[in-house]
Amino acid sequence: MTGSSTPSGSSPSAQPASAQPASVVRAEVPGGAKVAHRDVAANGARFHMAELGDGPLVLLLHGFPQFWWTWRHQLVALADAGFRAVAMDLRGVGGSDRTPRGYDPANLALDITGVIRSLGEPDAALVGHDLGGYLAWTAAAMRPKLVRRLAVASMPHPRRWRAAMLRDARQTRAGSHIWGFQRPWIPERQLTADDGALVAELIRDWSGPRLPDEEALETYRRAMCIPSTAHCSIEPYRWMVRSLARPDGIQFNRRMKRPVRVPTLHLHGSLDPVMRTRSAAGSGEYVEAPYRWRLFDGLGHFPHEEDPVAFSSELINWLKDPEPDR
Repeated sequence: MTGSSTPSGSSPSAQPASAQPASVVRAEVPGGAKVAHRDVAANGARFHMAELGDGPLVLLLHGFPQFWWTWRHQLVALADAGFRAVAMDLRGVGGSDRTPRGYDPANLALDITGVIRSLGEPDAALVGHDLGGYLAWTAAAMRPKLVRRLAVASMPHPRRWRAAMLRDARQTRAGSHIWGFQRPWIPERQLTADDGALVAELIRDWSGPRLPDEEALETYRRAMCIPSTAHCSIEPYRWMVRSLARPDGIQFNRRMKRPVRVPTLHLHGSLDPVMRTRSAAGSGEYVEAPYRWRLFDGLGHFPHEEDPVAFSSELINWLKDPEPDR
């Protein structure tokens, strides 16, 4: 599958992980835990990741408009629970390489499975939020032998996402930012204007009553303003929409008919204004394995940050459950 098309004049030149501002990329985690930062080569690029703990690998995949640091609470909780917790920056974000192309979901999923191999592990439990959840679904379908368990927050299965965006008028309106991303140049400029003020505005609007603190919002604003990050963050969404009627998009949608055959935990906030509960619910039809749905009352699009204790407890209890079909 080819990468997404890039508007003329907006393509980033490849930037190595070492060139990104360390003060943002290596933000601290709660409790002063000493997170190990490293770069790993996979699928033709280098990826930055933050690692804590020893044990079975749990690979955490962030969404938009964030980077690895969104999992700061879960890194600590998972490490304390006996897991090797690794939060990676997706291609084009945080400390990872910003390549000119390669932002279609199939290639991004190969980034993830390539990282699992590069970490020297036979498999991983994938935990994804938002876009990271979309890619976790994809990786589990494409490379099932490398995915031990799957946990997805705030994102339906790719086929459910496609159907909801095209057929549900309320979901179409809820995802209006994705349609807005299809314009050239303008979205990038909007995301970086006034030191990334729009990033903080989006996170506030998409959260429930438990808003992230100002320090967290400032961190996300600074991360989005790293050169080329805005463009690379938007490119996956451009592909998702522009490919709807193209052969590569139709082929991807067919590939996603392949069922997920690993135990799956699906987490969602009842107040999520971006991805409606109705859109996310029902993704279990694409899972031929134990599937558990958990709805968090009173939380929005970022349940892992809005109530990190409840989210981490649910995740860890499920990861340790020898009978996840209960």
